[in-house]
Amino acid sequence: MPRKSNASIYPYKKNRKTYYYIKPYLGIDPLTGKKKTTTIRNFKTKKEAEIALARIKLEVSKGTYKKRSYETYREMYEAWVETYKNNIEENTLNKTLKYFEHHILPEIGDYRIEQLNVDICQKFVNKLHEKLVKAGAVKAYASKVLDYAVKRDLIHSNPFKLVEMPKKRAPKKSVNRVERNFYTKEELNKLLSIMKEETNRKAYVAIHILAFTGMRKGELLALTWEDIDFEKKEMTINKAIARGLENTMYEKSTKTGVSRTISLDDETINLLQEWQIDLKKTLGRNFKKKKQLVMPNEENNYLQPTKTRKWLNYVIDKYKLPPLTTHGLRHTHTSMLIEAGANMKQVQQRLGHSDIKTTMDIYTHLSAHAEKETVNLFTNFLKS
Repeated sequence: MPRKSNASIYPYKKNRKTYYYIKPYLGIDPLTGKKKTTTIRNFKTKKEAEIALARIKLEVSKGTYKKRSYETYREMYEAWVETYKNNIEENTLNKTLKYFEHHILPEIGDYRIEQLNVDICQKFVNKLHEKLVKAGAVKAYASKVLDYAVKRDLIHSNPFKLVEMPKKRAPKKSVNRVERNFYTKEELNKLLSIMKEETNRKAYVAIHILAFTGMRKGELLALTWEDIDFEKKEMTINKAIARGLENTMYEKSTKTGVSRTISLDDETINLLQEWQIDLKKTLGRNFKKKKQLVMPNEENNYLQPTKTRKWLNYVIDKYKLPPLTTHGLRHTHTSMLIEAGANMKQVQQRLGHSDIKTTMDIYTHLSAHAEKETVNLFTNFLKS
């Protein structure tokens, strides 16, 4: 009876679906004199199994076959992430794990690494582009895993290197989209005046500090009283909080890894002194002599980063103010520094940008919106 060409291909059931595994012959083990075989699973069709079996037979005949420790992209990812997580901040690792969990592994996790070709990767990236603003970042992370496989000589090349990113589309308009994420002087004064009259004193102090210093939200939430010099009217910004694994909060360095000391105006100094007195009364014996947070939660621990957004949204919705995010307060501070005559270098140093290009990019963005508003003022004047 003639031998069947697919005699080494076997079906099996997994999650109520039929998959195939192959068991190719690898030759004779020179040490034992026995036949060597290997088992490779997770082929979705018999055709895929046949192609893989033929490739392995050819490699065995040429003496170039190497047994792979990692069969699927998911297994390769699990090996890669063990090395990756030792070289990055916890909050970056948290973001990375979510990219893989939500967007990458559900799409290509079950593919065998040798199956992933340019067509499959391009289709994956096209799909990402349809639903994600940060499709390019997700694609870059997906590519890192195959770079890892190439370095270990498990595949010859990384197909993601040949994938083209689709052109960016104009963003869809949304009623929730913040088109102009900063306030004018009049709008900021109105916001702070309203918040001062509201019952949430902590919210008012937090928003005032963010608007008058331009510091990042994470920097404010990590700020301690020893960072403030009331006599010199200065604040040292040398740390921030971030969200780590399992939503835990932890302290880290500033975004650029560099500390900075900024001057404070009299109004902010007076507000901070009043807030320190209020906080001491509220916390009593729990007020720490060292490392006491300026903006603690009810348990005298790190405040959740979402709090400032909730405080802002509450007042904005209640009083029908223009939309603004917490980061928009930083943009507001930038805009007012420039309006007041500060040069780019001064703005860069106060905001803690790593290079002046970042400062210039923000300035260009703010200027574009200011130009649009100028045109609208002119048009409205003509029609009046």
